[in-house]
Formats: sequence, structure tokens, C-alpha cells
Amino acid sequence: MNPKPSEHLLHALHAHQQQHRFVSDQAICDIASRLNLPRAQVEAVTEFYSFFHRNPRGRFDLLFSTCTSCGDLSLQQALCEKLGINAGETRGDGLVSIGEASCIGMCDHGASLLINGLPLHSLDSERIGKIAELIEAETALEAWPAEWFKIDDHIHRADLLLQEPLESGAALRVVEAEGADAALEKIRFSDLRGRGGAGFSTAQKWQFCREAEGESRYVICNADEGEPGTFKDRVLLTSYADAVFEGMALCARIINAKQGYIYLRGEYRYLLESLEAALATRREVGLLGSSILGIDGFDFDIAIVVGAGAYICGEESALIESLEEKCGNPRIRPPFPVTSGYMGKPTVVNNVETLAAAAGIVIHGERWFRGAGTWQSRGTKILSVSGDCAKPGIYEYPFGITIQDILNQCGAENTQAVQIGGPSGSLIGPSKFDHHIAFEDLATGGSFMIFDSSRDLLEIIHNFTNFFAHESCGFCTPCRVGTTLLKNGMDKVCSGHGTAHDLDELKATAALVSRRSHCGLGVTAPNPIRDGLKHFPELFEARLLHQEMEPEFNLDASLEEARQLTHRDDAEAHL
Repeated sequence: MNPKPSEHLLHALHAHQQQHRFVSDQAICDIASRLNLPRAQVEAVTEFYSFFHRNPRGRFDLLFSTCTSCGDLSLQQALCEKLGINAGETRGDGLVSIGEASCIGMCDHGASLLINGLPLHSLDSERIGKIAELIEAETALEAWPAEWFKIDDHIHRADLLLQEPLESGAALRVVEAEGADAALEKIRFSDLRGRGGAGFSTAQKWQFCREAEGESRYVICNADEGEPGTFKDRVLLTSYADAVFEGMALCARIINAKQGYIYLRGEYRYLLESLEAALATRREVGLLGSSILGIDGFDFDIAIVVGAGAYICGEESALIESLEEKCGNPRIRPPFPVTSGYMGKPTVVNNVETLAAAAGIVIHGERWFRGAGTWQSRGTKILSVSGDCAKPGIYEYPFGITIQDILNQCGAENTQAVQIGGPSGSLIGPSKFDHHIAFEDLATGGSFMIFDSSRDLLEIIHNFTNFFAHESCGFCTPCRVGTTLLKNGMDKVCSGHGTAHDLDELKATAALVSRRSHCGLGVTAPNPIRDGLKHFPELFEARLLHQEMEPEFNLDASLEEARQLTHRDDAEAHL
């Protein structure tokens, strides 16, 4: 591992691609030599991450979001027609490339895209027309309307974590006054559980890491929120970054770590400059670096590594692999990261919200936190609300809030279904709107996607199934093959060619993928289909062919090209 983030493999590949618009074979050799890495490793990493390209991209490189909340591929098609280009291609003159990306975290800003890595939101037909004109005129992005790139927080409800910014260094000063053991006990008694969705005890994780054998320890902030419909980390890192840094330093003090890393998703690269500036400020005032708060031996610093478009890197062991300059493949566990994580050393991996909450608990005390929520789910949860409602944005609620209350407050009407926790979570209908956001009821990492009665819910499930097939890392067969089989099955059903037999196959494949996959992505990938069949069976039934079965493969149709080549269309040329 190269110690300086600027020399990290992902950063080296990004820097090269920024200059040359692709990563060539020669560049792979040069970068491998410079970083003293095997050429095969550099090539594998280049192929693994979707933001790296082996063929030249256009000078304007556009990636339209495919998310159900911040994507609209009809606008992509409209721009393609205006520019005379097919989706997924680079125009012959090298001016522009148009492709697709999974959710880019702009779900509260309407249809969005990335252009040369920058998010551009609030797309409509008028803006698409102006974009086409600016591209054809080869207008530099710096001269495009600034408001197109302005990202608002859209915080509609604040509670414990979002009401007021945390004072820099406040949690660290409490730790020094009361001791690291007392700080860990505060977090333990607060019952803080990981906010990524799994809900593991934060104090227990820190305790395990602290007690694990190892000469060095690490703190990693998982800022790779790639779940479609989630954008709360974007807001925390924009307006509450110091609370996150404080939580990382607090954890470091408790487990005795010297180095921390923020793994920032590639879609949020635009935040890098402001985050680096905030880290620099903390160093200047003695809250990072050597002898923090003037205490001998309290040395800790934070570096940022930016991902490159791989949903799987939100899984903690895949994230660690990526930090180690490898493909983001999930590891076999145990051992768990708390005993053998980054570089084989004890490592705490927490998400952005968890670290910010930990800092607040040490400052305000465990009762401040325990006083909100339910007895099994203490504190508050920050939700990214998107989809069909009047006020999409950020809502922080005490755990225990009902789905219906959230729908009422965000201005949702005629709601057909809500996707809790993103595509890997739960798809529920109105009969469950009296359920609660809580680990013991409906757990979520933060995504809350609303679909009203105007939506084709079967196409929503189809979209989610495509997402998992696209994002499977290919490490294990059940996920690699199974997610594609599920996608093919949904293709058939949605095109009106499915039969009852195909639904049985979907159920069987979904069960196998969920039961046999290696990591959480594969385990949860069939959830949209399983929830759809369970709660909305009539949607599938209505799209079926009412016959026993239809072959997956039409052999006679596939022979059409051969008939044309041989100029035959007689009876013997057909089956």
C-alpha cells in the first residue's frame, strides 16, 4: 500500500484518465511500475471499476443516472438524438460520450447526470436542449450556468444530529477529561447501533478492535453510500463533516489508532476539495496530526481515498480490499475486520452517520441519545426521502416513526408502495404503512423511496433487478449467474412473454441466490422480486401469457439472419 492517498492506485488511474480520457495498456504498465504493483493487479482494477475506461471517452463525458428517483432515460434518449449519438457510445469526432451510471445520490434534485464527474441535476427537456447547444459549441463547463451544479441539502426535519453543528474538538476534550474508558461506556450505554442498516453495536465493535492483537489499528469511515435512493451521507459530508471527523478521532483515541481513512464514493468526488480543506483546518488547530490537543502520544490523521463506481465497495470487506488497491471483492469472514481488517490489522469500519452520532453522544451523554427512539432502537435515524412526494430531502426522526407519518410530512399522496432501505431492503404496500422505522420492525440504512399510483411498479422491480445484475462483482457463482437469471426472468415477464412457469423459476432462483451468495449484495439482490411476488402478485399475474409456457429461446427467429444471408425463405428454411 502506498501511504500517501495521492499515490493510491485509484487516484493514479483517475489522474491519468482525466488527462488522456482513457487508460491505455501503456498507462497500465507505467502506473504499475511507478507504484511498484503487479501489472495484472493494475489491469484488473482498471477493468473492475465502472468509472475507468479502456477506450477514449468524449471531451464531454456524460453518465445518466438509471435510478428510479434521480434518473430519466427518456431524457438521455432526447439528448442522444440532439447530438446524433447512440447511448453507450462516443461520437466519431470525440466531442461527447453518453452512458449510464447507477444512482448518483441526487435523488432529492430530480433527474440528474454526471458530466466529467460533476453532478448536474433538475434535468428536463428544456435543460437537455441547452446542454446540447453548450456541448456543440464546445463551451467549457466553467462557463455553464452555475445553478445547474449547485447542490442543496434539503433538510426538512432536524433532530439530535442535524439541529446544530458540533463544536470542533468538543468530544476529544471530553475524552481527555473523563478518559477513553468512560467515553466507550457512554457509547455502550447509549445503545448506539451501526446506521448502515446491519445495526451492530458500535461500542462492541470498538471494544473488539481495541482488544485485538496488533501493532497498529485503523479507523475507516465508509462514505460509499451507493444504495439507490440514499443521499444522507452527501449532506452530512457537506454540512456536518467536522462531526464525522470528530467521531473518527474519538474512535482512534479509544482503540489507539494512528491512521484513519474516508472511503468516498466516486460520485461524490466533487466534495473532495471541501473535505480536504476541513481536514487541513483541523490540523492547523491541533485536532489532527501529532500530539492532538497537546497530548503526547495522541497522534492521528485522516486521508481520503475516492472510489471509482463500484456499489459492492459499500460492503466493508470489499471496501478494505479497494483501500488496499485491489478489486473490491468481498472477503470470506471470519476473520472480521475488527481483528484482521485493513492490511491485516484490527480495523473499525463505521458509516458516516454512526461516527457523527458517536461524537454527539460523548459530548451530550448517553441519556441525550437514549431518550429518543424505541427500547431496541435508540436515538434518531436520518432518512433520504425521494420519489413521488412534494418535499423530497433529508428527514431526521426518532426511531419508531411510522411510514404513514413520514408520507404525511413529506407530502406524498396516492402512494402505491414504499421501498425501505433501497433495493436491498423491503418493498411494502399500504397494508404496512402503520409499521415503524426501527431495527425490530423495518430497518433501513436511510433510503426511503416513494412510488405513487401513477408508477408501473413492475418496471420499478425490473429496474432494481437490473441494478443488482449490473453491480454484482462476479466473485461468487450464485450471485454472478443468479442475478443475471433474475434479470432475464424479469425481462421476459415485463415484455409480456412470461408464464406461470416463469414465476416459479423466478421464485426458485431468488431463493437460491439469497441462500447461497457470498456477501450481502447477493443475499439481498432478490428482495425486490420476492417482495413484489409476496405483496403485489397481481402485478405479475396481469402481465403473464395465459399458456403453460413459452420457450426462453426462439430458434426459428434466431435463424432469420442466416435466411437473409442465404436468400432463402422457403418452408425448409423454417423449423
